Amino acid sequence: MAQPDKTLNPRHFLGAAIGAAAGSAMGLGSGKSAAVIPDMKTPRKITDLKVMRMSVSPTAKNNWLFVKIETDSGIYGLGEGSLQFKDDALEAELLAFKRFLIGKDPFRTDWIWTSLYRRVTWTGGAVTTSAISAIDLALCDIKGKALGVPVYELFGGAVHEKVPIYANGWRDGSGGTPEGLARKAKEVKAAGYTALKFYPFGGPQVVTQERIDKGIAQVAAVREAVGPHMEIGIDIRARLNIWSARRVAQRLEPYDIAWMEEPIIYDNPETMAEFAKSVRVPVATGEQLFTRWQFRELLEHNALGILQPDICHAGGISELKKIATMAETYYVMIAPHNSNGPISTIASLHLDMCIHNSFMQELLIKYLPRYNEVLTQPIVVEEGSCTPPAGPGWGVDLRDDVLAKYPPVNFTPVESEPYREF
Repeated sequence: MAQPDKTLNPRHFLGAAIGAAAGSAMGLGSGKSAAVIPDMKTPRKITDLKVMRMSVSPTAKNNWLFVKIETDSGIYGLGEGSLQFKDDALEAELLAFKRFLIGKDPFRTDWIWTSLYRRVTWTGGAVTTSAISAIDLALCDIKGKALGVPVYELFGGAVHEKVPIYANGWRDGSGGTPEGLARKAKEVKAAGYTALKFYPFGGPQVVTQERIDKGIAQVAAVREAVGPHMEIGIDIRARLNIWSARRVAQRLEPYDIAWMEEPIIYDNPETMAEFAKSVRVPVATGEQLFTRWQFRELLEHNALGILQPDICHAGGISELKKIATMAETYYVMIAPHNSNGPISTIASLHLDMCIHNSFMQELLIKYLPRYNEVLTQPIVVEEGSCTPPAGPGWGVDLRDDVLAKYPPVNFTPVESEPYREF
């Protein structure tokens, strides 16, 4: 039987190209003996998928969930699908998908993604798309490592030198008072951040004047504390109905906020679009939408300027790159949602680096010490911006000793979750 022509193997071709470039750099160019380029040992088959969890913090009731996909070459990839308070369902979905993945070519990322999403009888939803997201992230890490490039190079390369960050998770110790929030906001600004987000409006969907006054007092105090040039995002967490949200939006106008996030429940894109058109503050949404198909409908209403897909839930970096490209045709910016763990944060930075319409990247700064404890390279924020750690793939690994140090916590669905009123 004739042997396959290795020159037609893209992996062999790329390996030869990398080797030739290295040889040229060492003086093996024209007029010198060419080096013999051996075939690169690249992954051919997936051999295992493992699920790993760790607690978010000493006081939190939820966990971060990671996947590790191993291959026959010894190269493995890391992904994350952290889905708050849905650990059991997500782990079961991942282990079921594992039976399909064993033996598959890890380089066929798009074919695997589409198989997991389109070849199944039941698809979509938070659990399935979070599992697909985690797998997609791990496969892209494998491919980047095998080819010796950062993941963002797989998606067209860097179009930015750094990624602007907006700080979330900074309110601890404020007491929730205007004075306490102002003090903490000044600390965020002093640390070099140029944007922050917080949650001044809680409670049931029907708002009262007392709740509006309380929330507006917090916004006013933070705006005064940070000055006119720092961007402020106001996250409603979908806690209001449309009547209440419009009243809040009207009261927010004097404070020049950067966006009003998830003002109403996310599952009616036409209503969300009509709301955005009816108010005079920018509206952002998308953290609980999945895949390009759900974002398509929202984009077609031409009403929002900021979309917030989550790389752990909307389909992974492969899908978010497609969502970003769709959004670019509508002149809409992408600010990836990220209330997850360290791999989610790193992967989001890689996405931001390679899309033209990236706006800002969310970072829960209270988790940054634990991120950097479990990562082999730290996430470094300088003057309010960040770049992914250098290296192939994600450029980082997870430390097994730290994973073991912070075992996952148990929780009771519904009762352990933060929402008490609706």
